[in-house]
Amino acid sequence: MRATEDLVSEHRAVLVALRIMERIERALASGDAAARAHLEEVLDFLKGFVDRCHHGKEEDVLFPEMERRGVPREGGPIGVMLAEHQAGRGHIRAMAEGLERLKGGDAAAAAAIREASAAYRGLLEAHIAKENSVLFPLADRLVPDDVAAEMYERFEAIERDRVGVGKHEAYHAMLHRLEESYGVA
Repeated sequence: MRATEDLVSEHRAVLVALRIMERIERALASGDAAARAHLEEVLDFLKGFVDRCHHGKEEDVLFPEMERRGVPREGGPIGVMLAEHQAGRGHIRAMAEGLERLKGGDAAAAAAIREASAAYRGLLEAHIAKENSVLFPLADRLVPDDVAAEMYERFEAIERDRVGVGKHEAYHAMLHRLEESYGVA
């Protein structure tokens, strides 16, 4: 498997999580107590799967390889992707802080969570579209097959070492359960 194919596959899971988040927002607004626990699970997914694993693969393996092959970090697509990763981390922090406030009885925190969640969803949907349609095809043109295979092996090590054995599968099982729970197709 090419490294970029792995990243595109992970994008599909991220898009499912974004649809679930939208449903959780609505459930929080209506006072659904289970939605708090579900949001906590999704936030764990965003921190562990999306940021530590997926963005780690890009930041530590893909982007440096593309830079070695002449794609500039500053003023180019890599710099844009890195800035968007940072912005996403800010939205995740805002959602987590909002959830803590909500748990503490601050009903107004649901609106703050919705705002941060909507901003994150919009950012990530556009980010994924750019990576899938521009950045990854560029990487596929620049990176030879043998190097792409080595990159994929490094991706596997990131999954194992940063996320943990079996955690990737557990995240997918959680998404599937929440998909069914919220009627996300």
